[in-house]
Amino acid sequence: MPVRWEVLASGSSGNASLLDLDGRRLLLDAGLSPSKLTGLLADVGVDWSGIHALLLTHTHSDHWHPGVLEELLARRIPLFCHSGHRATLQLNGPAFVPLALGGLVRYFEASRRFSPIPGVNCTPHTVPHDGGPTFGFRLEGTTGAQRGEWAIAYAADLGSWDRGLAPAFANVDVLALEFNHDLDLQKGSKRPPWLVARVLGDQGHLSNHQGARLLKECIHHSRPDRLKHVVQLHVSQECNRTELAADVARAILEEFQVGAELHTTIQGVRGPSIEL
Repeated sequence: MPVRWEVLASGSSGNASLLDLDGRRLLLDAGLSPSKLTGLLADVGVDWSGIHALLLTHTHSDHWHPGVLEELLARRIPLFCHSGHRATLQLNGPAFVPLALGGLVRYFEASRRFSPIPGVNCTPHTVPHDGGPTFGFRLEGTTGAQRGEWAIAYAADLGSWDRGLAPAFANVDVLALEFNHDLDLQKGSKRPPWLVARVLGDQGHLSNHQGARLLKECIHHSRPDRLKHVVQLHVSQECNRTELAADVARAILEEFQVGAELHTTIQGVRGPSIEL
């Protein structure tokens, strides 16, 4: 069975993606109510009994929901998070303490590879964002009779990036990156000045052009024809347009003659379903 990557939701109203490897399923972020998430999972033929772990990028409310912890507890699904997430989760999620006491909270460390579910290796990479400790992930493994290699890189919230991130995200099948806002639309919006400053800051969110430059660096460090899919995440409804985000990414793909398929997510609409 091929590896399947489902973007269930992306944007400020909630984020969640699903990795399915031969029926072993990893939920990446869960920033929606349990009822909404249950519906999105059902759309791709999965229910909570088929989820084997939840992996958390950071503790902003669009990436985790307290009610989801109750689902994990009821079904004994482990939560993988960073120790720096503990205080926020404990303060805002009543189910966190019993989840931890039940041995279902597992802490990962930055840059140290671990396996959240069998057959999947995950390396967390620290990224700058004002949500406390925040991580992008490289997920990889082998599958099929020929033991083919697959890899996915995911960074949904980051205000900036350094030169170390691109090599870490190189040579993947799926590159999922934030393309949050168009700079002119952000500056010309009616948002309060403090919010505009936050989004544009190094701990905020990536603009289309920042995302495109990161995409370019990842391609530069990759083998030719390795990249198969580019997914644009967290596209702002108010300060971006799907065509603007797509245009800057497509220009990079064309410049380097990369034939990867481009997917631009829309807030409130289930994203792409990708088989590797």
